[in-house]
Amino acid sequence: MTISLVFKIVMLGLLEPVIDLNLYFTGMKYTTATFAVAMCNVLPAFAFLMAWACRLEKVNIRKRGSQAKIVGTIVTVGGAMIMTFIRGPMLNLPWTKPNHPSSSSSSSSKNHQDQIKGSLMIAIGCICQSAFIILQAITLKLYPAELSLTALICLVATVGGCLVALVMERGNPSAWALHFDSQLLSVVYAGVICSGVTYYIQGMVMQIKGPVFVTAFNPLSMIFVAIMSSFILSEIMLLGRIVGAVTIITGLYLVLWGKRKDRLLVKSDSDSKQQMTETDETSKKTVQPSQEFISLDVTREETK
Repeated sequence: MTISLVFKIVMLGLLEPVIDLNLYFTGMKYTTATFAVAMCNVLPAFAFLMAWACRLEKVNIRKRGSQAKIVGTIVTVGGAMIMTFIRGPMLNLPWTKPNHPSSSSSSSSKNHQDQIKGSLMIAIGCICQSAFIILQAITLKLYPAELSLTALICLVATVGGCLVALVMERGNPSAWALHFDSQLLSVVYAGVICSGVTYYIQGMVMQIKGPVFVTAFNPLSMIFVAIMSSFILSEIMLLGRIVGAVTIITGLYLVLWGKRKDRLLVKSDSDSKQQMTETDETSKKTVQPSQEFISLDVTREETK
C-alpha cells in the first residue's frame, strides 16, 4: 500500500462521514430541513461536473448520449426541487388522515439566524459528498477491494469523528451518554446501513457503471420517503410530490438511456478497431506467401 493510496483512504474517511455530515446537520440548524433536503438533491449535478473534470465521464455535446445525460441530470434536479417546494392540492387517500393539522406551517416559520451561514455549510457538505464519490471511484481503480476499503473508510471516520466530538463537546459529558432508545437505534442504523453497507454497494456499482450512474439515483430517496410516510405515518399525499416524482423518474430514464448509448458507442468503436487489426493481419498473411512464390521463381530461373 503506497503513501498516495493511504492519503486517499484518509481523505475518504474525512470527506463524507466527518466533514459532510457535521456541516449538513449544523447547516440544518441555521436553515430548515426542507432547504437541506433540497440542497442534497443537487448532488447529481455536482458529481457530474466533477466526474467530467476528472475525466471519469466522457461528454460530447454533439452525441445524443451526452445530451441525454446532461438534460437528464437537470431534469432530475428540477424534479427534486418541484417535489420539495411545490405543494399543490391534497390527495385524500383511504389510508391517510383526512384532516391533517397545519401545525407544520407554524413550526416551519421559526426565526433561523444566519441563513447565509447555514446555506454555505450545506452547499460545502454537498460538494464534499460529491468529492467523496469521485475519490472513491479513483481509489477503487488502484485498490479494487470494496469490502476492505469500506472497513478502512469507516475506521478513519470513527477516529476522526471522535476527535471532532471531543473538541466540539468539551465540557459536556452528557453528550456521550448512551440510552437504549430511538436515538441509539438511529445512530446504529446510520453507521451500519447508511455508511457501511452503502459504501460497499456503492463501490461495487461504481466499478461497473461509474460515479454518475450511482449519483443519478440519489433523488429517488424523496419518492421512497413520500410513499413510506403516506403509509406508515398517514401523511397526506400532495399533488406536487407526485409531479416531482414523475419528473425525477423521467430525468433518471434520460440519464440511463444516455449511459447506454455511450456504452454502445464505445463497444462499436472497439469492435471496429478489432476488425481493422484482423484485416491487417490477414492482408499481411496473404502478402507473405506471394513473396515466397516470387522468390522461388527467381531462384529457378537462376538455376536454369
